Amino acid sequence: MERIKIKKLLSSDKPIEQVLFKGWVRTRRDAKSFSFIEVNDGSCLKNIQVIADETIPHYTDIQKITTGSAVSVTGKLIESKGKGQRWEVAAENVQIISIAPENFPLQKKRHSDEFLRTIAHLRPRTNKYGAAFRIRSELAFTIHKFFNDKGFRYIHTPIITGSDCEGAGELFRVTTLNAGESDFDQDFFGKESNLTVSGQLSAEMFALSLGDVYTFGPTFRAENSNTSRHVAEFWMVEPEMSFCDLSGNMSFAEEMVKNLTVGILDRCAEDIELFARFVDKTLMATLENLISSDFVQLPYSEALKILEKTTEKFDYEVGFGKDLQSEHERYLTEKYFKKPVIVYDYPKQIKPFYMRLNDDDKTVAAMDVLVPRIGEIIGGSQREERLDVLETRMTASELPVDQYWWYLDSRRYGTVPHSGFGMGFERFLMMLTGISNIRDVIPFPRTPNTIDF
Repeated sequence: MERIKIKKLLSSDKPIEQVLFKGWVRTRRDAKSFSFIEVNDGSCLKNIQVIADETIPHYTDIQKITTGSAVSVTGKLIESKGKGQRWEVAAENVQIISIAPENFPLQKKRHSDEFLRTIAHLRPRTNKYGAAFRIRSELAFTIHKFFNDKGFRYIHTPIITGSDCEGAGELFRVTTLNAGESDFDQDFFGKESNLTVSGQLSAEMFALSLGDVYTFGPTFRAENSNTSRHVAEFWMVEPEMSFCDLSGNMSFAEEMVKNLTVGILDRCAEDIELFARFVDKTLMATLENLISSDFVQLPYSEALKILEKTTEKFDYEVGFGKDLQSEHERYLTEKYFKKPVIVYDYPKQIKPFYMRLNDDDKTVAAMDVLVPRIGEIIGGSQREERLDVLETRMTASELPVDQYWWYLDSRRYGTVPHSGFGMGFERFLMMLTGISNIRDVIPFPRTPNTIDF
């Protein structure tokens, strides 16, 4: 008999004479001559109730089943006589695959997120984290479908690189040298190499060959930060579009955010409802506002004026040449405009070398998409396509120009205006679920002094 997922059983439109499913026991309780077993296999939020009566084989063993145990059940899918569920299974046989000890860490009570991070290998069995990681899976699929439907090509960019895309130097070194050795000529690649902070530079090469492309994969930042928005290993979605200026880039970013949000609300309605009920009661209103609103497009200089005039108290001061902090971004989206905002034309000194220099020689054609509760969710720009300007910017950023010869070649041979952005995959998940800590939307978070699991 073929195994059936619980999600499919619960969505059946009629009783089924013979079913087989497998899963993990959430709870079990005994009546006079019955055991009621709640089983979940991870395919959906809801459990299915199994009724095992004393006439089935090995009933005394069934009465020893504990929370966390794994079972295989055969029986009939019948209409439930209990409230809150349409179907239940009248068991004909319950096979015990494994018995969990009585001290199984996940008991039927509320556990703190901090505790669950210490057992990240088990937390997907909880309702909250099972839902979070189902949404994560569906979001990845929705991203690929969105770009495929738009005619983009998916590019696998290197994880190990000799380039520092952001120019900040916060990189993880990749080496086979022993501690204390620094002769990179003797290293595996014959030069210093690192884990990538972005696939953008590589994606640009393909945008100037194949047209619109995107990369979606892990990136790494050796930033000693313990905030709720930062981890050392995270995933980025990075589209790169040829013949596209900053205006087109901003419009595309807004379209993508809305499209992905609508897709997840449609595909993961039950899981999203859990977060709207128990994690953030304003979640649905926030997401519906995002979908229905026209994003504000606001120059950086105008954003400063708004922030400087407000009576709101900030921990970080604002001023030209200073990056906007999370508190500033949230004020603009949550209190002033009350919807998403795209801030653009940032000072050149706070942005990377590859962003196109504006005619004022003070700002670059950069943009950040800010959303309520999260702040920045997308950062992007029109890229500098002028060879002489790009070389000047790289020198000012103290980058070894000779190591980027291949990047400069793209400006020598058939350069065109192009633009793109990076979207933090985990931050997008935080927006969709109302989860406030990035550690709780990634299966095994990597943070300073933490590399368990």
